Amino acid sequence: MFSKILIANRGEIAVRIIRACREMGIQTVAVHSDIDQDCLHAQLADEAICIGPAKSTESYLNMQNILSAAVATGAQAIHPGFGFLAENSTFASMCEECNIKFIGPKASVIDAMGNKANARALMISAGVPVIPGSEGTLDTLEDAKREAKRLGYPVMVKASAGGGGKGIRVVRNEEALEKAYESAKSETKAAFGDDTLYMEKLIEHARHIEIQVLGDAFGNVVHLGERDCSLQRRNQKVLEECPSPALDEATRAAMGEAAVRAAKAVGYESAGTIEFLYDTDGNFYFMEMNTRIQVEHPVTEMVTGIDIVKEQIRIAEGCPLSFTQKDVVIRGHAIECRINAENPERGFAPSPGTIHYLLVPGGGLGVRIDSAIYPGYTIPPFYDSMIAKVITYGNTRQEAIEKMRRCLYEFLISGVDTNIEFQEKILTNEQYQKGLFDTSFISKVILNE
Repeated sequence: MFSKILIANRGEIAVRIIRACREMGIQTVAVHSDIDQDCLHAQLADEAICIGPAKSTESYLNMQNILSAAVATGAQAIHPGFGFLAENSTFASMCEECNIKFIGPKASVIDAMGNKANARALMISAGVPVIPGSEGTLDTLEDAKREAKRLGYPVMVKASAGGGGKGIRVVRNEEALEKAYESAKSETKAAFGDDTLYMEKLIEHARHIEIQVLGDAFGNVVHLGERDCSLQRRNQKVLEECPSPALDEATRAAMGEAAVRAAKAVGYESAGTIEFLYDTDGNFYFMEMNTRIQVEHPVTEMVTGIDIVKEQIRIAEGCPLSFTQKDVVIRGHAIECRINAENPERGFAPSPGTIHYLLVPGGGLGVRIDSAIYPGYTIPPFYDSMIAKVITYGNTRQEAIEKMRRCLYEFLISGVDTNIEFQEKILTNEQYQKGLFDTSFISKVILNE
């Protein structure tokens, strides 16, 4: 069993992992950039080590410095959280070479599922439905033109590597293809160091549904139900909920079974997510697999009572899953709002700065706040703008919505701009309250773009 774990991340997810470790009696090591020395994760951990300057490539993405910190402190395992090195197979391999356990899947699995074009082929062989798309990658513009003609417009040009909405372009006609192809190639090269692209048919008016899975080293794989992540802005998730108001029980069961089949096909160990598109005709298609913990994992924890981070750690220790599929029961409804330091009135421009006043929503039954901010904390301009997650639980969806509205009303931050009022605008929308939304809802209904 692990006695010490290093957390190779920052912010609220680092705090989340530290808290889980403390409850398990495991000591923690926080790593931080020089500008993050006063961050909450560095204060809560048993030990903290500076691993470089503010620029993430020199600190949170600096594999050598992170591994050196782990060796120096005697950490037996590294939890990567999400983002940064969480889906980096090279880092996972380096951990193994240093005899340090990477709390996540094997490097070979990260490689297999991290490249979306390869993942498509794997899912087809496993009998999991996929979105109609290119057979292999788009090595030239002529490849892109040929595949678009075969699939029929509109199509999506997508990066094979990475995520977070980068390297994705919607193309509605051949005239727009060349510009989309070149810009997607350039963006994904800058973001991930890999400019490989592939193409999919654009499924319009679809919902983004993902299934949480857990697998151990003994071949056991379970799913923990679905999350509806359709509320997005420019392919970035804004609000998530569990379960989805769109699915019936038959579709829910079929999606869960497909996700388990997908995870078993690659011998998956750890927590992961299978992402699907769900169309207006009731069909679902595999999009990609995230081989890490997700930002939105708390909504699943709220409705299942299962601590996904602790389960991740136990799996990494070599333990079998502590439950079976029949033990998983979905109760009630949970919603998560991502609170970002940004200004919706200025094109969602990031708003770094010092928090002068902070009133976090009062607790009560079914309220959870995951955050790493505090009064006097200075939000740096170098990292993601998400500063908190508000999660509410209710016996019904409407109860969860009303509880979230109460929490947002109480959530006061001065010194930086936030998207709290924007989240309230979504929650009070009549269509949202009826569960009538898809991935275009925010752009078309809320922003009228």
